[in-house]
Amino acid sequence: MQTRFTEAQRADPDIATAEGILRGCVHCGFCAATCPTYTLLGDELDSPRGRIYLMKEMLETGKAPSAKVVGHIDRCLSCLACMTTCPSGVHYMHLVDLARKRIAETFRRPFADRAIRALLLAAMPSPARFRLAVTLGRLASPFAGALPGPLGRMLRMLPASRPGRALPGGSVYPAEGERRHRVALLAGCVQQVLDEAINAATIRLLTRFGCEVVVARGSGCCGSIAHHMGKEAPALDAARRNVRAWRAEIDGGGLDAVVSNTSGCGVMLKDYGHLFRDDAELAAPAAAVAGLACDVSELLQRIGPGETSPSEPLAIAYHSACALQHGQKIQSGPVELLREAGFAVSLPAEGHLCCGSAGTYNILQPALADALRDRKAGHLEALGADAIATGNIGCMMQLKGATDTPVVHTVELLDWAHGGPKPRALGR
Repeated sequence: MQTRFTEAQRADPDIATAEGILRGCVHCGFCAATCPTYTLLGDELDSPRGRIYLMKEMLETGKAPSAKVVGHIDRCLSCLACMTTCPSGVHYMHLVDLARKRIAETFRRPFADRAIRALLLAAMPSPARFRLAVTLGRLASPFAGALPGPLGRMLRMLPASRPGRALPGGSVYPAEGERRHRVALLAGCVQQVLDEAINAATIRLLTRFGCEVVVARGSGCCGSIAHHMGKEAPALDAARRNVRAWRAEIDGGGLDAVVSNTSGCGVMLKDYGHLFRDDAELAAPAAAVAGLACDVSELLQRIGPGETSPSEPLAIAYHSACALQHGQKIQSGPVELLREAGFAVSLPAEGHLCCGSAGTYNILQPALADALRDRKAGHLEALGADAIATGNIGCMMQLKGATDTPVVHTVELLDWAHGGPKPRALGR
């Protein structure tokens, strides 16, 4: 793709990065075939290729984008299916992240939109604040139907169970038997409050197979919530804290991996080297952390827990989270682990399409999110499985609103198969 940036513009590292990405696009349009919003809407401007043209014009002119342009970019889920499809290797993720940053800097959103985004940004990255918000939200949930748009939507999404508590920083969970690995667990923010059983299952499973698991003091939100809203400063602050916390662990007891059990967070961790590429102090440690970052399924395949036979060999419908299959290019690993653990695993039609969760997307773009959710749930239910497994808390919460089939995290099933408790969602 031809670009028309000036030399002065190219001096900006963001523009230089964007130009390199834009010039890789050959206009082929293969990306449209796997884009969820294009599949639903059939609008070229709601396809990756159409958005690339909009982003190119916005960055070249340097002007504030129009509300129409912002609307089309806002409708992008960042599912990254386009990157899996693209034959030219266009790094759409970095481009849309830069576009969102530019929008946040130059476009003034309507008051209601600003308010809801500020609320999400204030509450979600902090387990303590989010736990308070969930507690208050549960009290207000009977009035969800009377509240407008995103507020009512958030209340309807709240889990019935009590909010969980965060794992304390500085915690160490020793390996059972001989220690074979020492790993840092990204305890996360939203997930700890919505379903603390996921971290508990992860720790049990990893320690059972010889991992000492640490929750580094000072580590916390990966920064992706702010990052995908274009808010660079809080995103980098969160990432910076994590890099420093894990660098201290690397320099101390050493680390063999930095483990995430939330696929969207995993994408962010693996991108830390890019985020701090121009930071003289943190470029090297951030790249080191990114190199150690892995999804829990990757680490389990490396460890090789081996085959087993669960007491109840259930039929499992596996939903591959977009951040896992497209963002981290992890596709067959979780399925292989589940099958080795004794489960009968089947895959749905249109497995490449997003369920509509996408971080805060199901709050900010509810109509499109609901359409994608219902489409995904229909394909999963058609498999007639006993349970649905996925590796991302956002997908879990999204799908629970559209199916009566229990939805569980992959690591909960693996923990159960290898001696842990039965996942609560599956009943007694």
